[in-house]
Amino acid sequence: MKIIIRLPNWLGDVVMSTAFIAAVRQLYPDAVIDIIIKKELGGIASLIPGLNKIHLFFKQDYKGLTGAYRFGKQLRAEKYDLFFNLPTSLSSLVMARAIRAGKRIGFTGEGGFFMLTDAFKKPDNVHRVDEYVSLLEQFAGKTINPKQVKLIPQLPVEKNSNRILINFNSEAESRRMPVDKGRFIINKLTAAFPNTSFTFIGSPKEAAFIELLIDGLAHTDRIENAAGKTDLAGLAALMAASAAILTTDSGPAHLANSVGTPVVVLFGAGNEYNTAPYNKHNLNILRYGQLSCEPCVKNTCKLYGIPKCMELLDELQIINTLSVYLPHA
Repeated sequence: MKIIIRLPNWLGDVVMSTAFIAAVRQLYPDAVIDIIIKKELGGIASLIPGLNKIHLFFKQDYKGLTGAYRFGKQLRAEKYDLFFNLPTSLSSLVMARAIRAGKRIGFTGEGGFFMLTDAFKKPDNVHRVDEYVSLLEQFAGKTINPKQVKLIPQLPVEKNSNRILINFNSEAESRRMPVDKGRFIINKLTAAFPNTSFTFIGSPKEAAFIELLIDGLAHTDRIENAAGKTDLAGLAALMAASAAILTTDSGPAHLANSVGTPVVVLFGAGNEYNTAPYNKHNLNILRYGQLSCEPCVKNTCKLYGIPKCMELLDELQIINTLSVYLPHA
């Protein structure tokens, strides 16, 4: 049997979809499993166990619905038996139709009811991992357990028990750490943990934001800006080699969780019951939790401008939570 899976379009969602891939492998142990993934996220694919071919989809080369169809048509000769569609988008459905797999399986949204051979209702109010796996469960008529999100760093790593990674970035303004609050938190951390180094991570386009945040901080000799200096595979290895990560609700939180790094996630606008990192071991979720608007699940803060749910986070709670993972704390 040949199976192809169209993965989601965001880093965190791709990481969460690894539980679905493992579930497919569990149900079809002898199948060949290929994936389609955005070219920008292709570095993650090399860390997912059990894959055969990785098809990189670059929207700039295959624009619009006609581009999605053209890309899918190129894979028609592979003669796939099953196509699993995880994004809820019309373009991914068009791509599925073009590939002409024996069965096209996905959720009903965005026209899925008409474009797929097997369309199922997306469950309400469940974690994204459980949502993805439910698609396979509904199709196969079987329950999948256990479920785990897992990536395997390519390189063996030596643990630096005195390094904390910091991710204050997010595509959504409502989840991004405000600059002044970020500076205040880091100054508290460097004072509380004098033997610890702090490495900021992020994409190349986030490097300027981090430079702005670092500017004027105390103890800059123990602060590093690694934004844009690693690819995704390298970032996963860096995470696996660090004591812990302090992060906003964003893709890197899921990436760190998937390689077993202790994660402290600062939640505000996001809903942790739907999109928090999935594996519970060494996972800590912190939120202010006293505003009536939490969680608004919006990309911008409509009420305050700068997200007050992030501004009011308790620095002492952050320090106490991270101290568990530092040998000298």
